[in-house]
Amino acid sequence: MPDADLSLAVPSVFFGAVGTAGQRCTSTRRLYLHKDVASEFLDRLQKLYKSVIPGDPLIDSTLLGPLHTRSACDAYGKAINHLRTSGAEILTGGNKYNNSALDSGNFVEPTIAIPKNNDPDMDPIWRTETFAPILNVAIFDNLDQAIDWNNRVPQVRQLLARLL
Repeated sequence: MPDADLSLAVPSVFFGAVGTAGQRCTSTRRLYLHKDVASEFLDRLQKLYKSVIPGDPLIDSTLLGPLHTRSACDAYGKAINHLRTSGAEILTGGNKYNNSALDSGNFVEPTIAIPKNNDPDMDPIWRTETFAPILNVAIFDNLDQAIDWNNRVPQVRQLLARLL
C-alpha cells in the first residue's frame, strides 16, 4: 500500500523469497505491490537481489545455497522458460549461476519477474510451487484488485473454503 514502510517491507520480502533458496513451503512466491510504491520497492529489492553471494548456507554471510536436486534446477528452468515465453518481464536473475566455483552445485539466480497476466486462472505461474527463488510480482491499482487476484489462486481458495 502507498503508506508501507519500505525500510521494513523490502528486506522482509527479500528474505522470504531468497532465504533457503526459496525451498520451503512458506517462501514468498507472489508479491502484490500498489502502483504508487511499486517502482521504488522494486528498485530497492533489485539492489538486494544483486548483492546475493551464493555459496555454502552454513556460512553466516551466505543467504542463498544450492537447490536440493538437479530436478529442482530443471523445475526452476521450466518456470523461467514459461515466464519468458509468456511475455513476463524478468527484472533480475533467471539463470543458473555461471561461476566455476558453483558449477558442482545446483545454484540458480534468485529471480524477480513481472508476469504479463496477473490472473491465476489464465497463467499457471501464479499457482505453481517452484520451490526455487522465483518471486512473481503483480502491480495493482486498488486493494480489491489484489485481493481478487490472490483469492483466485487455487491453494488460497482451498484454504479459505476450509476456514469459512
